[in-house]
Amino acid sequence: MDYDKDQATAEFTRWSESYDRGILQWLIFGPSHRAIIKRIVANSQSRRLDILDVGCGTGIFTERIRTALPEARVWGVDLVSAMLEQGATRWRRQAGKVQPVQGDSERLPFADASFDVVTCANSFHHYPNQQRAVCEMRRVLRPGGRLILEDGYRDSLWGWFIFDVCVATVEGAVHHASRRRFRDLFTHAGFESIVQKAHHRPAPFILNEGVAPATSPALHGPHFAPAAVDEDALDPAA
Repeated sequence: MDYDKDQATAEFTRWSESYDRGILQWLIFGPSHRAIIKRIVANSQSRRLDILDVGCGTGIFTERIRTALPEARVWGVDLVSAMLEQGATRWRRQAGKVQPVQGDSERLPFADASFDVVTCANSFHHYPNQQRAVCEMRRVLRPGGRLILEDGYRDSLWGWFIFDVCVATVEGAVHHASRRRFRDLFTHAGFESIVQKAHHRPAPFILNEGVAPATSPALHGPHFAPAAVDEDALDPAA
């Protein structure tokens, strides 16, 4: 049976209460978060950035982004209400700095060209239509903005065993894209200057980064109804 959003919602609802305490926080989430933040900082040019984290879960990564980039304005979007609810204390702690939103990665509830950086860490293999999700991330990026997308690296024998055998046994028919598939997804969505780096750790992951071109036609069609980003919600003076 193909993996779908109902299955993803059921799984993450079930996992939400123990999510922050799971071994994956140490094994892969922490290292991958640090790698993504390093890339954001390296290209920030000391500007205040508007950042969207897709698949934000309980907000652990958004809080880490804010710690590393205290001037950044951060939004988090997640499909599963239980994950957002589990992070309620964290959202309150970040009030005025981070705005959580419930939404679908394939229909992001934001206007075109809203963000300088879009991140997606450790959740992409749960997205049924991965190409559409990448195109949506591209749509909400400003010209010159960057998508930094990380997921398990399944191209080595060890990675294949972890992600295509062990993870798939637990999570169902999720799909960890290969290095080549990630490049194809980014290219099809119109990204330029694509960079890929595999991190070989006990649980290997691959970081994929692409730059939105300086000029391009609008990518959304009539099936999208993106809402404007509520900047006032992140303005401490508002």
